[in-house]
Amino acid sequence: QDGLTGSAWGDWANYTESPLRAFENELGVQAPLGYFDPLGLSKDGDVETFRRRRESELKNGRVAMFATIGYMVPEYFKFPGYLAPSSNLKFADVPNGIAAITKVPAEGWLQWVALCGCYEFCVNTPVDPAEPGNYGKGKLGYGNMVLGITAEPMQDAEARKRALNSELANGRLAMMAIVGLWVQDGLFGTPYGIYTGSNAFESELGVQPPVGFWDPLGFTKTDDAASFRRRRYVELKHGRVAMFA
Repeated sequence: QDGLTGSAWGDWANYTESPLRAFENELGVQAPLGYFDPLGLSKDGDVETFRRRRESELKNGRVAMFATIGYMVPEYFKFPGYLAPSSNLKFADVPNGIAAITKVPAEGWLQWVALCGCYEFCVNTPVDPAEPGNYGKGKLGYGNMVLGITAEPMQDAEARKRALNSELANGRLAMMAIVGLWVQDGLFGTPYGIYTGSNAFESELGVQPPVGFWDPLGFTKTDDAASFRRRRYVELKHGRVAMFA
């Protein structure tokens, strides 16, 4: 902030070369961050590039919302019967999360890819280039051009803006959520796993709830006390310097 605005507590309005000048009134510009583009990807003010990235953000957010729900629902409900009768594979036999990848037959994955491709190239046809992500499906996405089902758009401009902002915010949250579920699933074997393995340093200072002993990269898995103390020494030094800074 100091480098961009000339003050560590500077007003972003002072950042006259800010990329947000061109897009600060777009959907998704929400408090407390406002227009957030720390890498300056939109500093050239290219509208077409911005719209392409916004469409990608919306698509990824929508998929992430489905994916997050898809992680949670099988914990409570699975379809009865067979997923793949030829393989004698029941829905109940498919584990939740990443482990399901190895259980679903290749034909099943091909069907999934084909369905995604169908939606990408046939179903989701852009309606207005000025509105990235608008495929003419109306409120709650009931419309379907392929099936000839039309859906009326929201007539209240303020309510529509609020709904579109909510979709962006929820999509962003879902993208973070699904990545978190993947990481936990990969590390602990379950998307809701908490590391319960023993560690020589779980009673050390700094081990606090709700995380407990936090070492996701496994730096201390060798239980080397000398290495742990050296890292703790460095951590304390950096922390003290940072507090002064």
